Amino acid sequence: MNFLATPWRTLQRFVLPLHCLLCNARGEHDIDLCQACAAELPRNGSCCARCALPLATPAAVCGECQRSQPPWDSAWAPFRYGWPLDRLESRYKFSSDLAAGRVLSMLWQREPQPSRLPQLLLTVPLHRSRLRRRGYNQALELARPLASKLGVPLSHDALLRRRSTTAQTELDAVARRRNVHGAFALREGVTLPAHVAILDDVMTTGATLAECTRVLRRAGVRQVDVWALARAGNR
Repeated sequence: MNFLATPWRTLQRFVLPLHCLLCNARGEHDIDLCQACAAELPRNGSCCARCALPLATPAAVCGECQRSQPPWDSAWAPFRYGWPLDRLESRYKFSSDLAAGRVLSMLWQREPQPSRLPQLLLTVPLHRSRLRRRGYNQALELARPLASKLGVPLSHDALLRRRSTTAQTELDAVARRRNVHGAFALREGVTLPAHVAILDDVMTTGATLAECTRVLRRAGVRQVDVWALARAGNR
């Protein structure tokens, strides 16, 4: 019934008009973000191809990756973690603002996709205690529409978080690695294809994604890519 989609969307926007979640101006381009705020979004076009670290000029491998090679093969993070995207992300992740999550999801879907897509998309899992408190896995909710748009199968439960961990936000790089060491496992009986991508909402040091990658490597996955909506700079 696609012929009903446009009239229904028009009626919906008349009753509930688009408005910018950042400044309350009129939303544009079928999203709750105005043109001025959208223009300020920090895109990550100049980065390391291996870890997506923001750089002054693009590089196949940055200095950090040369010093310590990450366990994954490539990274895709279309945005830098900075104003005003960080405000939307904080509202979505910590304040249960699903409207902000919807905007972030739509923004990600509109970015140029990687040249080679994986055979399966996984998401970083939450421990069941944190999932109960938050009510949703922010990475999974970003992954659902993206996987559908790209035509990539999505598994929501192949990876498990075996134990609860301290929130990574206030930890330095070394503490982050220690915090997630041994925290993940593959669900028993799961069979994985040769090429898999793991998705998270924000990548800071990459400790969580690296630990998930090691689990997949031990399971025999040959190529592991890491995807994140946004990549933070050096910390």
